[in-house]
Amino acid sequence: MRAVFKAAALLAISVALPGAGIALARAPETSLRPLPRPLAEAGSAAPVSAPLAAAVSQPAPRAARAEVVVPGVTLAAARSLRPQLRPQSLGTARTGSAPQAQPVAANPGFEAWKRGFRGRAMAQGISAATFDRAFRNARFMPEVIEKDRNQSEFTKSIKDYMDGAVSDTRVRNGRREYGRQSTLLSRIERSYGVPGRYIAAIWGLETAYGSYRGSTPLISSMATLAYEGRRGSFYEAQLIALLKVVQHGDSTPENMQGSWAGASGHTQFMPTSYLSYAVDFTGDGRRDIWAEDPSDSLASSANYLARHGWRSGQPWGQEVVLPANFDYGLANGPEKMPSAWARLGVRPARGEMRDYGQARLLLLAGSGGPAFLVFHNFDVIKRYNNADTYALAVGILGDRIAGAGDLTRPWPQGERVLKRAERIELQQLLTRRGYDTGGVDGILGSRSTAAIRAYQRSIGSVPDGHPSVALLTRLRR
Repeated sequence: MRAVFKAAALLAISVALPGAGIALARAPETSLRPLPRPLAEAGSAAPVSAPLAAAVSQPAPRAARAEVVVPGVTLAAARSLRPQLRPQSLGTARTGSAPQAQPVAANPGFEAWKRGFRGRAMAQGISAATFDRAFRNARFMPEVIEKDRNQSEFTKSIKDYMDGAVSDTRVRNGRREYGRQSTLLSRIERSYGVPGRYIAAIWGLETAYGSYRGSTPLISSMATLAYEGRRGSFYEAQLIALLKVVQHGDSTPENMQGSWAGASGHTQFMPTSYLSYAVDFTGDGRRDIWAEDPSDSLASSANYLARHGWRSGQPWGQEVVLPANFDYGLANGPEKMPSAWARLGVRPARGEMRDYGQARLLLLAGSGGPAFLVFHNFDVIKRYNNADTYALAVGILGDRIAGAGDLTRPWPQGERVLKRAERIELQQLLTRRGYDTGGVDGILGSRSTAAIRAYQRSIGSVPDGHPSVALLTRLRR
């Protein structure tokens, strides 16, 4: 969704709303992960789209033409290599049966590209035998091109997203898998310092604990996208990574299946991210994230977080309660020690607030939703997937898997992220009223947030800087 997992640079670029903590559409341009993917659990209702994982270290491909609006996606300093979302039609759950060879489609242009790519692959150390083995059943997949070109903008309310991400079913299944894999997760925690409950949460969000790993043959899908050319160099790099997997003997072309945009395995790595962060935790000489055994995948995710600075002993964050007449200008901005926040009247929703380190106040739904103090590890989770909602979902789901209760304050009903056209309109209307938004581009940065707060003060609303549909409706009058 990089780098590590992820992602087809299909995702739309996200925009930070410093004052509101909510963001827009399209995964950051640095994202390498694909579009949507299911948040459904076995035995639950239809899947819900959720953002995917992230990674670092590679240049991002060109952004897709359409937008995907995901609540809470913000642009972090970290460069994400995972896709933000991926398609709800990700595929059926794995059954363990051997995949069937796909017929090779007759496409002269694709065959000519393949001959040219063969030489480029061999120049990068891929043997002729490896290439021919990997491409033996590769085929042009026009359906992948169709998906790549037809990603339409959609919106999902924060409540709907969080209710799906941390549903009772997902929590129940997570507790079951956490119990089944307790020995493995304890070993992973000792090795990498990342609590097993958060690795289980990532597993749950990415593939419903291994149930929805994708069924698209990666060699064919990556070759199709490389041939199509819109992000040819990026997908050729993914193909080279897959060929290295085959050449090393970590897996076979038949077993390497995943999202149409390239993310695969229990915790959805992009091929280039696999090369950088995947580990052989079973000790069998292979880094096999495609196996039914999730050991290598789960340990690889822990390695990814550890390599990006996870601080052992520090929480991701905690829910807090704000006092009356709180200065919302402090939200989503300055970092303070929890003791300093306490002196401002901020108190824990449960338990106690300890000085684990500097924390910022996060409000994703403005003054009408729950509030959180989030620490350094929250931003480490965002390196996996650069979205506030995703990082919150991992933290909350992980804590609930380990036995914690639900949030004390519910997410507001119907609150959703504005579409790009609506964000542009919001900036235009504020500008006409004399408020400086820093430009009319659909990117709600600090100046747009300040303009929203100034307008909210003028109409007697809580100046939380939140760009809500209700605020836009009021401006239209």
